[in-house]
Amino acid sequence: MEEELKKKKRKSFWLGILIGACSVTAIVLAAGIGLFVWFKGSSSTDFLGKKEQTKLKVIESMINRYYYKDVTESQKATGLYKGLVSSMKDPYSEYFTPKEYKEMQEETSGNYAGIGAVLTRESGTTNTLITRVYEGSPAAKGGLQKGDEIVSANGYLSEQYDTLSGFVNHIRGEESSKVTIVYKRDGEEKTIKLVRKNITVPSVVHYMLDQKKGIGYIEITEFSENTQSEFEAALSDLKKQGLKAVIYDVRLNPGGLVNQVTGILDDLLPKGTTVYMKDKYGKKITYDSDDKTQEKIPCVVLTSGQSASAAEIFAGAIRDFKYGTLIGTKTFGKGIVQQTMPLSDGSAVKLTVETYYTPSGDCIHKKGIQPDIELKYEFKGDKDRADLSTDTYDYKNDNQIQKGIAVLKKKLSQ
Repeated sequence: MEEELKKKKRKSFWLGILIGACSVTAIVLAAGIGLFVWFKGSSSTDFLGKKEQTKLKVIESMINRYYYKDVTESQKATGLYKGLVSSMKDPYSEYFTPKEYKEMQEETSGNYAGIGAVLTRESGTTNTLITRVYEGSPAAKGGLQKGDEIVSANGYLSEQYDTLSGFVNHIRGEESSKVTIVYKRDGEEKTIKLVRKNITVPSVVHYMLDQKKGIGYIEITEFSENTQSEFEAALSDLKKQGLKAVIYDVRLNPGGLVNQVTGILDDLLPKGTTVYMKDKYGKKITYDSDDKTQEKIPCVVLTSGQSASAAEIFAGAIRDFKYGTLIGTKTFGKGIVQQTMPLSDGSAVKLTVETYYTPSGDCIHKKGIQPDIELKYEFKGDKDRADLSTDTYDYKNDNQIQKGIAVLKKKLSQ
Protein backbone atom coordinates (compact mmCIF):
# COMPACT_ATOMS: atom_id res chain seq x y z
CA MET A 1 0.00 0.00 0.00
CA GLU A 2 2.78 2.41 0.92
CA GLU A 3 4.64 1.58 -2.28
CA GLU A 4 1.48 2.22 -4.34
CA LEU A 5 1.00 5.67 -2.76
CA LYS A 6 4.58 6.55 -3.55
CA LYS A 7 4.05 5.58 -7.20
CA LYS A 8 0.91 7.75 -7.45
CA LYS A 9 2.68 10.76 -5.96
CA ARG A 10 5.64 10.27 -8.27
CA LYS A 11 3.38 10.02 -11.33
CA SER A 12 1.42 13.12 -10.39
CA PHE A 13 4.63 15.04 -9.72
CA TRP A 14 6.16 14.32 -13.11
CA LEU A 15 2.94 15.03 -14.98
CA GLY A 16 2.90 18.48 -13.41
CA ILE A 17 6.51 19.19 -14.30
CA LEU A 18 7.12 17.44 -17.60
CA ILE A 19 3.99 17.20 -19.71
CA GLY A 20 5.01 15.70 -23.04
CA ALA A 21 8.60 14.92 -21.98
CA CYS A 22 10.05 11.52 -22.78
CA SER A 23 10.93 9.07 -20.03
CA VAL A 24 14.66 9.52 -20.68
CA THR A 25 14.41 13.24 -19.98
CA ALA A 26 12.45 12.59 -16.82
CA ILE A 27 15.19 10.30 -15.52
CA VAL A 28 17.95 12.78 -16.32
CA LEU A 29 16.08 15.62 -14.63
CA ALA A 30 15.36 13.64 -11.50
CA ALA A 31 18.59 14.60 -9.76
CA GLY A 32 18.06 18.32 -10.36
CA ILE A 33 14.41 18.27 -9.42
CA GLY A 34 15.26 16.37 -6.28
CA LEU A 35 17.70 19.10 -5.28
CA PHE A 36 15.06 21.75 -5.89
CA VAL A 37 12.59 19.98 -3.61
CA TRP A 38 15.33 19.48 -1.00
CA PHE A 39 16.27 23.11 -0.58
CA LYS A 40 12.77 24.50 -0.95
CA GLY A 41 12.19 23.83 2.72
CA SER A 42 15.50 25.35 3.83
CA SER A 43 15.30 28.67 5.63
CA SER A 44 17.34 31.68 4.58
CA THR A 45 16.83 35.36 5.27
CA ASP A 46 19.94 36.58 3.43
CA PHE A 47 20.17 37.28 -0.27
CA LEU A 48 22.13 34.44 -1.90
CA GLY A 49 22.00 32.34 1.25
CA LYS A 50 22.32 28.55 1.14
CA LYS A 51 18.87 28.11 -0.35
CA GLU A 52 19.43 30.64 -3.15
CA GLN A 53 22.92 29.40 -3.99
CA THR A 54 21.66 25.83 -4.26
CA LYS A 55 18.79 26.89 -6.48
CA LEU A 56 21.16 28.81 -8.76
CA LYS A 57 23.32 25.70 -9.10
CA VAL A 58 20.29 23.64 -10.04
CA ILE A 59 19.16 26.16 -12.67
CA GLU A 60 22.69 26.39 -14.04
CA SER A 61 22.82 22.60 -14.30
CA MET A 62 19.53 22.61 -16.22
CA ILE A 63 20.85 25.27 -18.63
CA ASN A 64 24.11 23.41 -19.17
CA ARG A 65 22.36 20.11 -19.89
CA TYR A 66 19.23 21.09 -21.75
CA TYR A 67 19.45 24.57 -23.23
CA TYR A 68 19.80 24.18 -26.99
CA LYS A 69 22.82 26.49 -27.21
CA ASP A 70 26.06 26.74 -25.27
CA VAL A 71 26.13 29.53 -22.69
CA THR A 72 29.47 30.80 -21.43
CA GLU A 73 30.26 31.35 -17.76
CA SER A 74 30.61 35.06 -18.53
CA GLN A 75 27.14 35.22 -20.09
CA LYS A 76 25.60 33.53 -17.06
CA ALA A 77 27.33 35.88 -14.65
CA THR A 78 26.30 38.94 -16.67
CA GLY A 79 22.72 37.70 -16.65
CA LEU A 80 22.81 37.47 -12.86
CA TYR A 81 24.16 41.00 -12.48
CA LYS A 82 21.67 42.49 -14.92
CA GLY A 83 18.83 40.54 -13.35
CA LEU A 84 19.72 41.77 -9.88
CA VAL A 85 19.69 45.42 -10.96
CA SER A 86 16.50 44.96 -12.98
CA SER A 87 14.76 43.51 -9.90
CA MET A 88 14.14 47.10 -8.75
CA LYS A 89 11.99 47.68 -11.86
CA ASP A 90 13.63 51.07 -12.29
CA PRO A 91 14.11 51.88 -16.00
CA TYR A 92 16.99 54.22 -15.16
CA SER A 93 19.09 51.74 -13.14
CA GLU A 94 21.33 49.45 -15.16
CA TYR A 95 24.31 47.11 -15.04
CA PHE A 96 26.99 47.73 -17.67
CA THR A 97 29.50 45.14 -18.84
CA PRO A 98 33.03 46.54 -19.34
CA LYS A 99 32.29 47.00 -23.05
CA GLU A 100 28.96 48.69 -22.38
CA TYR A 101 30.48 50.98 -19.76
CA LYS A 102 33.19 52.08 -22.17
CA GLU A 103 30.56 52.86 -24.79
CA MET A 104 28.52 54.79 -22.24
CA GLN A 105 31.56 56.90 -21.32
CA GLU A 106 32.10 57.66 -25.00
CA GLU A 107 28.47 58.76 -25.24
CA THR A 108 28.73 61.25 -22.37
CA SER A 109 32.05 62.59 -23.69
CA GLY A 110 30.40 63.48 -26.99
CA ASN A 111 32.89 61.37 -28.99
CA TYR A 112 31.99 57.96 -30.39
CA ALA A 113 31.94 55.80 -33.51
CA GLY A 114 28.39 55.63 -34.79
CA ILE A 115 26.01 56.84 -37.47
CA GLY A 116 25.69 60.53 -36.50
CA ALA A 117 22.04 60.64 -35.43
CA VAL A 118 20.46 61.79 -32.18
CA LEU A 119 17.92 59.29 -30.88
CA THR A 120 15.14 59.49 -28.32
CA ARG A 121 12.22 57.52 -26.95
CA GLU A 122 8.74 58.73 -26.20
CA SER A 123 7.64 58.19 -22.63
CA GLY A 124 6.34 54.69 -21.92
CA THR A 125 7.42 53.21 -25.25
CA THR A 126 10.32 51.23 -26.69
CA ASN A 127 10.14 53.08 -30.01
CA THR A 128 13.48 54.65 -30.96
CA LEU A 129 13.03 57.84 -32.97
CA ILE A 130 15.55 60.07 -34.76
CA THR A 131 15.42 63.68 -33.59
CA ARG A 132 18.47 64.98 -35.45
CA VAL A 133 20.77 63.89 -38.27
CA TYR A 134 24.18 65.54 -38.45
CA GLU A 135 25.34 66.87 -41.79
CA GLY A 136 27.92 64.65 -43.53
CA SER A 137 27.31 61.77 -41.13
CA PRO A 138 26.74 58.13 -42.20
CA ALA A 139 23.07 58.57 -41.26
CA ALA A 140 22.74 61.62 -43.52
CA LYS A 141 24.50 59.90 -46.42
CA GLY A 142 22.23 56.88 -45.95
CA GLY A 143 19.14 59.06 -46.23
CA LEU A 144 17.90 58.83 -42.63
CA GLN A 145 15.73 61.73 -41.51
CA LYS A 146 14.30 63.23 -38.36
CA GLY A 147 11.13 61.34 -37.43
CA ASP A 148 12.30 57.99 -38.76
CA GLU A 149 11.83 55.12 -36.32
CA ILE A 150 14.80 52.77 -35.86
CA VAL A 151 13.35 49.25 -35.70
CA SER A 152 16.58 47.27 -35.38
CA ALA A 153 20.38 47.43 -35.61
CA ASN A 154 22.26 44.34 -36.81
CA GLY A 155 19.19 42.27 -36.02
CA TYR A 156 18.74 43.58 -32.46
CA LEU A 157 15.20 44.92 -32.06
CA SER A 158 14.60 48.22 -30.30
CA GLU A 159 11.47 46.82 -28.64
CA GLN A 160 13.56 44.19 -26.82
CA TYR A 161 15.41 46.81 -24.76
CA ASP A 162 13.89 48.61 -21.79
CA THR A 163 16.45 51.41 -22.01
CA LEU A 164 17.55 53.49 -24.98
CA SER A 165 21.21 53.12 -24.01
CA GLY A 166 20.91 49.34 -24.13
CA PHE A 167 19.70 49.46 -27.73
CA VAL A 168 22.10 52.21 -28.82
CA ASN A 169 25.01 49.94 -27.90
CA HIS A 170 24.18 47.96 -31.05
CA ILE A 171 24.15 51.06 -33.26
CA ARG A 172 27.57 52.19 -32.10
CA GLY A 173 30.72 50.17 -32.64
CA GLU A 174 34.26 50.18 -33.96
CA GLU A 175 35.36 52.83 -36.45
CA SER A 176 34.76 51.65 -40.07
CA SER A 177 32.63 48.67 -38.97
CA LYS A 178 29.25 48.13 -40.62
CA VAL A 179 25.79 48.23 -39.11
CA THR A 180 22.54 47.21 -40.77
CA ILE A 181 19.68 49.52 -39.83
CA VAL A 182 16.03 48.69 -40.31
CA TYR A 183 13.91 51.82 -40.03
CA LYS A 184 10.30 52.78 -40.53
CA ARG A 185 9.02 55.86 -42.35
CA ASP A 186 5.34 56.52 -43.07
CA GLY A 187 4.54 52.96 -42.01
CA GLU A 188 6.98 51.39 -44.49
CA GLU A 189 10.07 49.50 -43.34
CA LYS A 190 13.36 50.03 -45.16
CA THR A 191 16.86 48.58 -44.69
CA ILE A 192 20.21 50.32 -45.15
CA LYS A 193 23.82 49.41 -44.40
CA LEU A 194 25.99 52.13 -42.90
CA VAL A 195 29.70 52.33 -42.12
CA ARG A 196 30.30 53.68 -38.63
CA LYS A 197 32.41 56.79 -38.34
CA ASN A 198 34.02 58.61 -35.42
CA ILE A 199 31.57 61.36 -34.52
CA THR A 200 32.26 64.45 -32.45
CA VAL A 201 28.85 65.73 -31.52
CA PRO A 202 28.48 69.38 -30.49
CA SER A 203 25.97 69.83 -27.70
CA VAL A 204 25.44 73.56 -28.29
CA VAL A 205 24.19 75.35 -31.41
CA HIS A 206 24.04 79.15 -31.59
CA TYR A 207 23.33 82.02 -33.97
CA MET A 208 21.72 85.44 -34.09
CA LEU A 209 18.00 85.52 -34.79
CA ASP A 210 17.58 89.28 -35.08
CA GLN A 211 20.81 91.20 -35.57
CA LYS A 212 19.10 94.58 -35.37
CA LYS A 213 17.36 93.83 -32.06
CA GLY A 214 20.29 91.80 -30.73
CA ILE A 215 18.24 88.64 -30.13
CA GLY A 216 20.31 85.47 -30.11
CA TYR A 217 19.59 81.76 -29.98
CA ILE A 218 21.34 78.95 -28.09
CA GLU A 219 20.18 75.34 -28.36
CA ILE A 220 21.52 72.85 -25.82
CA THR A 221 20.96 69.35 -27.22
CA GLU A 222 22.28 67.54 -24.13
CA PHE A 223 24.46 68.15 -21.08
CA SER A 224 27.64 66.20 -21.87
CA GLU A 225 31.22 66.64 -20.61
CA ASN A 226 31.99 69.74 -22.70
CA THR A 227 28.59 71.45 -22.67
CA GLN A 228 29.44 74.24 -20.22
CA SER A 229 32.57 75.27 -22.13
CA GLU A 230 30.63 75.11 -25.43
CA PHE A 231 27.84 77.19 -23.90
CA GLU A 232 30.24 79.82 -22.59
CA ALA A 233 31.93 80.06 -26.00
CA ALA A 234 28.55 80.43 -27.73
CA LEU A 235 27.41 83.14 -25.32
CA SER A 236 30.69 84.99 -25.74
CA ASP A 237 30.41 84.87 -29.52
CA LEU A 238 26.84 86.19 -29.46
CA LYS A 239 27.89 89.04 -27.16
CA LYS A 240 30.51 90.07 -29.70
CA GLN A 241 27.66 90.25 -32.23
CA GLY A 242 25.66 92.60 -29.99
CA LEU A 243 23.55 90.21 -27.92
CA LYS A 244 20.81 91.92 -25.88
CA ALA A 245 18.36 89.05 -25.33
CA VAL A 246 18.48 85.30 -25.91
CA ILE A 247 16.35 82.20 -26.49
CA TYR A 248 17.58 78.99 -24.83
CA ASP A 249 16.21 75.89 -26.54
CA VAL A 250 16.05 72.58 -24.62
CA ARG A 251 13.09 71.11 -26.51
CA LEU A 252 15.04 68.04 -27.66
CA ASN A 253 17.34 67.80 -24.64
CA PRO A 254 17.04 64.43 -22.80
CA GLY A 255 19.32 65.52 -19.92
CA GLY A 256 22.87 64.57 -19.01
CA LEU A 257 25.43 65.56 -16.41
CA VAL A 258 24.32 67.50 -13.34
CA ASN A 259 27.63 69.35 -12.98
CA GLN A 260 27.28 70.74 -16.51
CA VAL A 261 23.77 72.13 -16.10
CA THR A 262 24.52 73.56 -12.65
CA GLY A 263 27.73 75.09 -14.03
CA ILE A 264 25.74 76.87 -16.74
CA LEU A 265 23.14 78.04 -14.21
CA ASP A 266 26.00 79.41 -12.10
CA ASP A 267 27.13 81.39 -15.17
CA LEU A 268 23.67 82.91 -15.61
CA LEU A 269 21.90 83.32 -12.29
CA PRO A 270 22.37 85.49 -9.20
CA LYS A 271 23.38 83.99 -5.86
CA GLY A 272 21.15 81.19 -4.62
CA THR A 273 20.32 77.49 -4.77
CA THR A 274 19.80 76.24 -8.33
CA VAL A 275 18.80 72.66 -7.44
CA TYR A 276 19.04 70.29 -4.49
CA MET A 277 18.90 66.51 -4.10
CA LYS A 278 17.84 64.16 -1.31
CA ASP A 279 18.71 60.49 -0.94
CA LYS A 280 16.60 57.87 0.85
CA TYR A 281 18.24 58.75 4.17
CA GLY A 282 17.23 62.39 3.86
CA LYS A 283 20.78 63.58 3.18
CA LYS A 284 20.66 66.80 1.19
CA ILE A 285 23.09 67.90 -1.53
CA THR A 286 22.75 71.49 -2.71
CA TYR A 287 24.05 73.18 -5.86
CA ASP A 288 24.37 76.96 -5.69
CA SER A 289 25.12 79.90 -7.91
CA ASP A 290 27.83 82.02 -6.28
CA ASP A 291 27.09 85.20 -8.27
CA LYS A 292 30.70 85.58 -9.41
CA THR A 293 29.19 85.70 -12.89
CA GLN A 294 25.65 86.72 -13.77
CA GLU A 295 24.01 87.50 -17.10
CA LYS A 296 21.48 90.32 -16.77
CA ILE A 297 19.81 89.86 -20.15
CA PRO A 298 16.19 88.94 -20.91
CA CYS A 299 15.74 85.31 -21.88
CA VAL A 300 13.21 82.73 -23.01
CA VAL A 301 13.46 78.96 -22.51
CA LEU A 302 11.74 76.67 -25.05
CA THR A 303 10.50 73.36 -23.60
CA SER A 304 8.71 70.23 -24.78
CA GLY A 305 7.74 66.76 -23.59
CA GLN A 306 11.24 65.63 -24.61
CA SER A 307 12.93 68.09 -22.23
CA ALA A 308 14.00 65.79 -19.40
CA SER A 309 16.19 65.44 -16.32
CA ALA A 310 19.04 67.99 -16.49
CA ALA A 311 17.04 70.00 -19.05
CA GLU A 312 14.28 70.25 -16.43
CA ILE A 313 16.80 71.34 -13.80
CA PHE A 314 17.71 74.17 -16.18
CA ALA A 315 14.11 75.15 -16.90
CA GLY A 316 13.07 74.80 -13.24
CA ALA A 317 15.81 77.11 -11.99
CA ILE A 318 15.08 79.73 -14.65
CA ARG A 319 11.41 79.60 -13.64
CA ASP A 320 11.96 79.73 -9.88
CA PHE A 321 14.48 82.57 -10.09
CA LYS A 322 11.98 84.44 -12.28
CA TYR A 323 14.90 84.93 -14.63
CA GLY A 324 13.12 84.20 -17.90
CA THR A 325 9.92 83.04 -19.60
CA LEU A 326 9.22 79.39 -20.37
CA ILE A 327 7.44 78.78 -23.69
CA GLY A 328 6.27 75.50 -25.20
CA THR A 329 4.71 72.40 -23.70
CA LYS A 330 5.05 70.54 -20.39
CA THR A 331 8.40 68.84 -19.83
CA PHE A 332 8.95 65.09 -19.49
CA GLY A 333 8.93 64.81 -15.69
CA LYS A 334 12.14 63.04 -14.66
CA GLY A 335 12.98 64.32 -11.19
CA ILE A 336 15.42 61.63 -10.11
CA VAL A 337 19.19 61.43 -10.33
CA GLN A 338 21.38 58.51 -11.35
CA GLN A 339 24.95 57.81 -10.30
CA THR A 340 27.25 55.48 -12.21
CA MET A 341 29.62 53.50 -9.98
CA PRO A 342 32.52 51.71 -11.71
CA LEU A 343 33.66 48.28 -10.52
CA SER A 344 37.21 46.91 -10.43
CA ASP A 345 36.73 44.65 -13.48
CA GLY A 346 35.79 47.56 -15.75
CA SER A 347 32.03 47.07 -15.43
CA ALA A 348 29.72 49.54 -13.72
CA VAL A 349 26.34 49.92 -12.08
CA LYS A 350 24.08 52.93 -12.65
CA LEU A 351 21.57 53.44 -9.87
CA THR A 352 18.89 55.99 -9.14
CA VAL A 353 20.23 57.49 -5.92
CA GLU A 354 18.39 60.75 -5.30
CA THR A 355 15.29 62.80 -5.95
CA TYR A 356 15.93 66.37 -7.05
CA TYR A 357 13.98 69.53 -6.27
CA THR A 358 13.86 72.90 -8.00
CA PRO A 359 14.90 75.96 -5.94
CA SER A 360 11.31 76.44 -4.71
CA GLY A 361 11.20 72.85 -3.41
CA ASP A 362 9.15 71.47 -6.30
CA CYS A 363 9.64 67.77 -7.11
CA ILE A 364 8.76 67.51 -10.78
CA HIS A 365 9.07 63.71 -11.07
CA LYS A 366 6.26 62.23 -13.18
CA LYS A 367 4.53 65.62 -13.43
CA GLY A 368 6.96 67.82 -15.39
CA ILE A 369 7.21 71.60 -15.55
CA GLN A 370 4.38 73.63 -17.00
CA PRO A 371 5.64 76.53 -19.17
CA ASP A 372 4.58 80.11 -18.55
CA ILE A 373 3.17 80.26 -22.08
CA GLU A 374 1.60 77.02 -23.31
CA LEU A 375 2.23 76.74 -27.06
CA LYS A 376 2.23 73.52 -29.03
CA TYR A 377 4.99 73.27 -31.63
CA GLU A 378 3.93 73.98 -35.20
CA PHE A 379 6.25 74.35 -38.17
CA LYS A 380 4.84 76.71 -40.79
CA GLY A 381 7.09 75.57 -43.65
CA ASP A 382 6.61 72.92 -46.32
CA LYS A 383 7.72 70.09 -44.02
CA ASP A 384 6.91 69.50 -40.36
CA ARG A 385 10.52 69.23 -39.22
CA ALA A 386 12.33 70.90 -36.33
CA ASP A 387 15.81 69.58 -37.11
CA LEU A 388 18.13 72.57 -37.08
CA SER A 389 20.83 70.61 -38.91
CA THR A 390 18.82 70.31 -42.14
CA ASP A 391 18.54 72.74 -45.01
CA THR A 392 14.73 72.63 -44.86
CA TYR A 393 14.61 74.19 -41.41
CA ASP A 394 14.00 77.92 -41.11
CA TYR A 395 13.44 79.41 -37.67
CA LYS A 396 11.05 81.92 -39.24
CA ASN A 397 8.61 79.02 -39.66
CA ASP A 398 9.01 77.79 -36.06
CA ASN A 399 6.03 79.19 -34.13
CA GLN A 400 7.65 78.70 -30.71
CA ILE A 401 10.81 80.59 -31.67
CA GLN A 402 8.70 83.34 -33.21
CA LYS A 403 6.71 83.62 -29.98
CA GLY A 404 9.99 83.81 -28.06
CA ILE A 405 11.21 86.64 -30.28
CA ALA A 406 7.95 88.53 -29.73
CA VAL A 407 8.23 88.14 -25.94
CA LEU A 408 11.85 89.33 -25.95
CA LYS A 409 11.11 92.31 -28.18
CA LYS A 410 8.44 93.38 -25.70
CA LYS A 411 10.88 93.04 -22.79
CA LEU A 412 13.53 95.04 -24.62
CA SER A 413 11.06 97.85 -25.31
CA GLN A 414 10.08 98.21 -21.65
